[in-house]
Amino acid sequence: MSTWGEVEAAAGELAADVQRRFEATGLGLLATVRADGSPRISPIEPSFWDGQLWLGSMPDSRKATDLRREPRFALHAATADKDVADGDAKVAGRATLVEDLAVHERFAAHFKEATGYGPEPGTFDLFTADVIEMSFLKPAGDHLDIRIWTPARGVQLVERR
Repeated sequence: MSTWGEVEAAAGELAADVQRRFEATGLGLLATVRADGSPRISPIEPSFWDGQLWLGSMPDSRKATDLRREPRFALHAATADKDVADGDAKVAGRATLVEDLAVHERFAAHFKEATGYGPEPGTFDLFTADVIEMSFLKPAGDHLDIRIWTPARGVQLVERR
């Protein structure tokens, strides 16, 4: 597993494309594991800041409760069109709850500066995300180029026709 900063160092161009895709809409779809083992999909506003991928939510939301119990997640960028002309990004990993109020304060200030709104420190659940895998899909003429990164294998290109 790798922090977002480590991912950027290992796979800079791919990480930049993935981050740009999430930041284009500011939205993602977060898949978590429910207590009964079934999947849950929730909207989220992921944030890339200070070498981390951050996942924040209202306190005690279902997605936060899921992540507290089972930290594995998948995150998909909000798709803007069915042709994915601007690309399609995914990240999978493990979330870690941030309990340090000073970190909450720094994150809240950053989030408010970036978005124009934000929660008061200590009034939200906050997680950092360690990345296990990320991918970026983009149409390339008569096929799709899919770049996939994992810590063990680095960046690989798969062409789908």
